[in-house]
Amino acid sequence: MRLAFICTEKLPSPAVRGGAIQIMMDGVTPFLSQKHQLTIYSITDADLPDRETRGDTKYIRFPRESYVEDVARSLKEHAYDVVHVFNRPKNIVTYKEASPTSRFVVSLHNEMFELNKISDIEAELCVEYVHKITTVSKYIKSTITRRVPAAEDKTEPIYSGIDPNSYYPIWTTRGLQLRNQMREKYGVQNNKVILFVGRLSIKKGPHLLIQAMSRVLDEHPDAVLVIVGGKWFSDNTIDDYGQWLLKLAEPYRSRVIFTKFVQANEIQNYFSMGDVFVCSSQWQEPLARVHYEAMAAGIPVITTDRGGNAEVIQHKWNGYIVRHYTSSDSFANAINYMLTYRDEARTMTFRARKMVEGFYTFQHVADRLNKIYMSAYRSEPTRLSNLTVSKLKRLRPLRKKINRHSGIKRIQQRGR
Repeated sequence: MRLAFICTEKLPSPAVRGGAIQIMMDGVTPFLSQKHQLTIYSITDADLPDRETRGDTKYIRFPRESYVEDVARSLKEHAYDVVHVFNRPKNIVTYKEASPTSRFVVSLHNEMFELNKISDIEAELCVEYVHKITTVSKYIKSTITRRVPAAEDKTEPIYSGIDPNSYYPIWTTRGLQLRNQMREKYGVQNNKVILFVGRLSIKKGPHLLIQAMSRVLDEHPDAVLVIVGGKWFSDNTIDDYGQWLLKLAEPYRSRVIFTKFVQANEIQNYFSMGDVFVCSSQWQEPLARVHYEAMAAGIPVITTDRGGNAEVIQHKWNGYIVRHYTSSDSFANAINYMLTYRDEARTMTFRARKMVEGFYTFQHVADRLNKIYMSAYRSEPTRLSNLTVSKLKRLRPLRKKINRHSGIKRIQQRGR
């Protein structure tokens, strides 16, 4: 089967700049490329050639500015059997028009069916054209079916995964070695390490963890908060929020450590240094992959009951769920609990690691996707009907208006 992956226009593939979608694509590629002729589209990057072949996989990269148009033109030339579009349902119309004989699958890692991200016509046509919509959580599925009820039977949650061989639980010899190396690197050998891994964004909530440190230190004076991440993937510039975090951390001095951005191929080592990992998401998190990573590394997990997070974490079974997610006291209570009841927390980590090994590896993800691809391949491709052509004609002026507005907005942002 000729299979194509179409990445978003945000980050390149492979994940040289990070990104949950890119990391997931990297993870399933070795398994799927053994079964299919796989081509991966992504944006260009200074460290990557525009075209290359890695193993059995072809990579084609186009500039961000003309990405969708360039990909559509390439689809027309290659006529793939199945095309998997990642996180851009609004582009299905363009790609289907370019390659009407292809079968399409779209996967959603965010709330891409929001009104401000996709028009009614684009949403309806996406559901009409695709063989299947996969989502990273049941929560994301609900955001689609609320908008387009007809998507119910076509939409299936397929949770993300990890490579279990890349994460060494801290109770293993290799895991303990990595733990000691990382703790020595940051000078926290004799501390209880509270770990945050993610973008420095108010939506991710690291400010609440800094604010919680006063109460945590009252009970655990040897505690240290290590914040792993930058403003954006591979971006260590400090914005207003970053400045606020630094100001909040000032009174704690060496008790709050910022590592800045860490490369995707190194991040697994950072989980090893933690005594507890906290996902402090404030927004409706689709389902952050850091949960799988922390579980794989054998680190006790604390997360918020936001979006899809609680779909993989069960309270006091394989982690701890914070219900009052806007309260720094709630995070302090959760952290103190995990650091105080160490045996109970350790039992949670054993369950979590077993859960990851049994359900959430890249092999599991690839197998689930492959079933969908084979089903799509055996089906008749959806054809452009007269009604669809009429919808497309109505959509084009709207698309131009949206693009013009987006262009003005980008210019205004650059001016700032």
